[in-house]
Amino acid sequence: MTKTDKSIHNICIASIKRSTMKPYDFKWTNFYESNSDFHYSGLQLDLVENELIICSTIIDKDNFSILTTRRLFTSLDGQINIENIQGASDKLYGDFKGYQDKDFTFGQIQVQNGNEIKYFIETGKASMIMIYGVRTLIRTTQMTKLTA
Repeated sequence: MTKTDKSIHNICIASIKRSTMKPYDFKWTNFYESNSDFHYSGLQLDLVENELIICSTIIDKDNFSILTTRRLFTSLDGQINIENIQGASDKLYGDFKGYQDKDFTFGQIQVQNGNEIKYFIETGKASMIMIYGVRTLIRTTQMTKLTA
């Protein structure tokens, strides 16, 4: 079965909304109904045609993770890592022990070529946005092919 970026985006946003407690007013983490809702002009994202932004945790211009319908972008101390999500698998959903003392943790996925990529997860209620965004995207891409 094949799915478009738009249908994958809709599936991921619905999953995030089902799993995240309202209100959705978190310090660093957001999900996006459309790319025009993404207001971080200082970040250079070279999106391919039809690629849609699902969610992000943006701490500052050097530390962020952005999930799109095709890729995961993570910048840690200004070192950016961009990986295709097709064929990825979940490795870690973060360390939440003693999370009251931390503002964020890291999740991790393994991509098809064997590389592992970390992504930022804001702790507390906001954590569900990145966790369910990544989890749903990986599961959806495992079941379908993406059409352009």
